[in-house]
Amino acid sequence: MSFSPSRLQQFPLLLAVCLAAVLSACATSEPEPPDVSATEDSRFRHAQDQKQAGDASWWRGFDDDALMALVQRAQSANHDVRIAVQRVRQARAGQTAAASRLWPTVSLTGSASDERSGLPDQVKQGKPDTRAYRGALDLGWELDLFGAARAGADAAELDALTAEEGVEAARWLVSSEVARQYIVWQSARLRLAKLDALLKAQTDTERLTRSREAGGLASRFDVARAAGEVQSLAAQLPPLRTLVAVTETQLAVLVGANPNQPLPELSASTAPWLPTPPRLSARQPVDLLLRRPDLRVAHKQFMAEAARLREAQADRWPKFFLAAAFGRQDLSLNALDLSPVRYSTAALAFTMPLFDAGRLRAAVERQSAKERMATLQYEKAVLGAVKDVDDSLVALNQERDRSTALDAVTQQRRTGLRHAESLYREGQIDRLQLLDAQRAVLAAELSAIDGQAQLALNTVQLASALGGGWQDTPTTTPPRITPPSLAPESLP
Repeated sequence: MSFSPSRLQQFPLLLAVCLAAVLSACATSEPEPPDVSATEDSRFRHAQDQKQAGDASWWRGFDDDALMALVQRAQSANHDVRIAVQRVRQARAGQTAAASRLWPTVSLTGSASDERSGLPDQVKQGKPDTRAYRGALDLGWELDLFGAARAGADAAELDALTAEEGVEAARWLVSSEVARQYIVWQSARLRLAKLDALLKAQTDTERLTRSREAGGLASRFDVARAAGEVQSLAAQLPPLRTLVAVTETQLAVLVGANPNQPLPELSASTAPWLPTPPRLSARQPVDLLLRRPDLRVAHKQFMAEAARLREAQADRWPKFFLAAAFGRQDLSLNALDLSPVRYSTAALAFTMPLFDAGRLRAAVERQSAKERMATLQYEKAVLGAVKDVDDSLVALNQERDRSTALDAVTQQRRTGLRHAESLYREGQIDRLQLLDAQRAVLAAELSAIDGQAQLALNTVQLASALGGGWQDTPTTTPPRITPPSLAPESLP
């Protein structure tokens, strides 16, 4: 195609108009930084002065060998954790593929051809027989002048980091769930043992009441009431046995074991008992940004979406491509061997969007909305994390007061039982009154077990809300989070 001088004079003007259109279309505002002001307070609203041992594994504070063994086993064998590990492998492969765009591609090509027409020699002058051997080294490279490939590689790297944080999040969740199920299992066994003892005491009371009725010292109403108490206690045993069995199978699934087989960690714990919960320190709300895996996941997801926004914006700039080939050819025409020759080619090309009916603009708008959603999700996760800790602190503080009151009730009932035993030995009360005092102690101990179990569960809830395991002193002070810098040379 030929250009007249007048057209050549108009070409710079046309190019300037096109570039102005592209620049105006690429104009965009910077993403807003996420609002993490909820973590700027010096302390949590319902925090009390508490201290902790400084162990990075909070479950060790319960000082229960079976619990520690179950948590350690779950952190490596749980299927959610193992699935998260495979997501890391997948994300790392995607990172390698995205980063490869920053480098040239080099390939080796070769061919061999042998063409024979079978025509007479005088005819072959116009269509000769040919035999050719070719080998070449091909190079192709997209020059990332405006940062699209770099932004895509950054997004893929952040995806991989998100997947790695996902592994920690899976371990965080499974550790809390194992501890919760283990405490429920132990408390159900303790309650079952206490209910068995209480049922035995109530059965003795019923038997004595029937004897007193036979002697005219008790009415049928007294017998019916005692028998009803026996049946009421007996009705509470099957749900507890079910709870023991269900928590055992749930623990087996959490540690990746066959639920049909007993867990050795549970069989080693013969006598039921509740581990003493540790006292945890809530520290400052800003520490949650470092400690909670779900917040770290949400932060890196926001960063990845911001990088993809940069990539979408850079796609609206021109793209430049470099191609080169270096080869050698060995050619034969009608049995005449020509000398091998070397050849090379090089080319530089570019493509610039001029009209796409709004496709690239829509891609930027779509990615901008995704980036903003990721920012809002991160802000929501931060608010939810602060709420979780404050709610857990309230529940733990109130349950500690309740557990103290239940322990005091148990002590008073035991003191009353000692007085009843003394009066019974002196003949001042009958055996029925002594059995009533014994049942009162067992009922108080049963309520105390419920309080201790709930206190341990609330401690697990607080440990989970605080982010699982952490060191006594944070090694880094989390800064106020801002979005990735939007350099003018890399962004439209």
